[in-house]
Amino acid sequence: MEELSAAAPPNSAAGRLAQVVLAATLTLGSLAYSVGLTRAAGLAPERKESLTFHVHAHRDVYVNGKHVIVPAGIGINIKDPGVHSGPNPDGSTGYGGIRLCAAPCISPLHTHDDSGILHTESATRVPNRLGQFFTEWHVRLGRNCVGGYCRPSNIQFYVNGKPYTGDPDTIDAVYTSISSFF
Repeated sequence: MEELSAAAPPNSAAGRLAQVVLAATLTLGSLAYSVGLTRAAGLAPERKESLTFHVHAHRDVYVNGKHVIVPAGIGINIKDPGVHSGPNPDGSTGYGGIRLCAAPCISPLHTHDDSGILHTESATRVPNRLGQFFTEWHVRLGRNCVGGYCRPSNIQFYVNGKPYTGDPDTIDAVYTSISSFF
């Protein structure tokens, strides 16, 4: 992923380009499922959905006041024949209904649709962190940079409506509402 410094003023041409690149990076990230990204996140890819530990966190991303969609299918091999898909009420596509794939096709941390809900569906009771999700999405996450946007004074995180100033990598992705503003 190309790194982009957004040190330019937001109203300048370079600043607007940085905002567009960040929005594209966050929107697109990596939609191709990768067992390697799941493992890099410290998670074990699975062949089916396991609902022993099933919890949700809501994730919102805003760039210059505009909502950025968290895509459907992050952490899911949407091309695997064992993964079912169908239309959501808003016309977008959702993925799930995974009973058994021939090879690992789903991470315990994933998105079924573009609603912003992060699903933890695991055979073991292990909570996940926001940094693991961004690793799977293939978007850089840190206190000073998100994606290619590196402008620490403008990056803000909120957890359950309260400002969060710690390392965003460590935010609990279980029973949490997470908002990021750039």
